[in-house]
Amino acid sequence: MTREDVLEAIRAHLADELELDPARVTEATHFKQDLEADSLDLYTLVQELEDTYGVVMTDEQAARIQTVGAAVDFVLEHVERPDAPQGVPSDTTGPRP
Repeated sequence: MTREDVLEAIRAHLADELELDPARVTEATHFKQDLEADSLDLYTLVQELEDTYGVVMTDEQAARIQTVGAAVDFVLEHVERPDAPQGVPSDTTGPRP
């Protein structure tokens, strides 16, 4: 999975959910300011990311994610690699101390 893969999945979800042109969605796109997404829209995005990538996002983490790029970063930092030992996120190279 690449950064572009995650970006495309988020772009497709937002385009469908908010009924907008996917070309409007870039990494710099701000959910509330640029897309006028409300809390329900953001909740469904979080659910989609959790279901698609197996990540878990707390309410506090979700509240800090303001842009599409930040959402992509979160997924890439928290998704488990297929070759990693169970429970090791993709941003590490071995078991946690």
